[in-house]
Amino acid sequence: MAASVQGSAWGPLRLGIPGLCCRRPPLGLYARRLPGPEVSGRSVAAASGPGTWGTDHYCLELLRKRDYEGYLCSLLLPAESRSSVFALRAFNVELAQVKDSVSEKTIGLMRIQFWKKTVEDIYCDKPPQQPVAIELWKAVKRHNLTKRWLMKIIDEREKNLDDKAYRNIKELENYAENTQSSLLYLTLEILGIKDVHADHAASHIGKAQGIVTCLRATPYHGSRRKVFLPMDICMLHGVSQEDFLRRNRDKNVRDVIYDIASQAHLHLKHARSFHKSVPVKAFPAFLQTVSLEDFLKKIRRVDFDIFHPSLQQKNTLLPLYLYMQSWRKIY
Repeated sequence: MAASVQGSAWGPLRLGIPGLCCRRPPLGLYARRLPGPEVSGRSVAAASGPGTWGTDHYCLELLRKRDYEGYLCSLLLPAESRSSVFALRAFNVELAQVKDSVSEKTIGLMRIQFWKKTVEDIYCDKPPQQPVAIELWKAVKRHNLTKRWLMKIIDEREKNLDDKAYRNIKELENYAENTQSSLLYLTLEILGIKDVHADHAASHIGKAQGIVTCLRATPYHGSRRKVFLPMDICMLHGVSQEDFLRRNRDKNVRDVIYDIASQAHLHLKHARSFHKSVPVKAFPAFLQTVSLEDFLKKIRRVDFDIFHPSLQQKNTLLPLYLYMQSWRKIY
């Protein structure tokens, strides 16, 4: 295949043999949706009363069903940090599912506004009677979490309600920085880590996560007649949004995916360049690199065919891979 704009990022990793499609069970992306804030906004008493789940269990189940990889990574965190990270990631899930669960932008903005007010109330010690909000309030009190990172996540999710494709890869990276990287900064705070090298690693890992999430969601978005891949890279290779809607697998379409995946690969490489300077205590926050690396290897094996059916299968060995990475104390 012809060299692409980010071609040097992969080096020998890219396979020039179109027929070499190694089918391995990759990661699943979508699971059954739990009720949104309007359904789950119940009182603490109701949430933790006899015969019902407590607020902590609600967050755990929400994460298990809607962010399985995040759920697995959180299980391997130190016990004293686990419930707070569950709350943080459940908060992220609540925001992430707004876009797909509403038919009108106005309704989405109302839900985003609910979470903006919720965060403000949390920092005034007046959390609303909603399970995720209550657990997030506990995490904020316990670890003195920085409000700015929570608000960045909300603000960026609000901008993303516009349903527009990213104009360029930089715009996608900015979105990932304000959402995924902010989530990692907060996770580091929960772990008690204040280190500039850990922050740099978190920034790059968050960007890689955002790029990979955008790639993995492409078939799903296409089924809803939407394309969010960076327009500048699509134009560089003469690919239109219609090519993705038609699930075109031509060489130029795969070159677009290659360039975008290469950028995620570069961010992982940069993040790992800090590993000797990052405190070992911070490594559990970065376990998601396992699933990111797994996806990038699999998409390489199918020659960057984003519509290959193997990419939508769940990797049943992921829990084992995560445990091994945790035991080896690397990221």
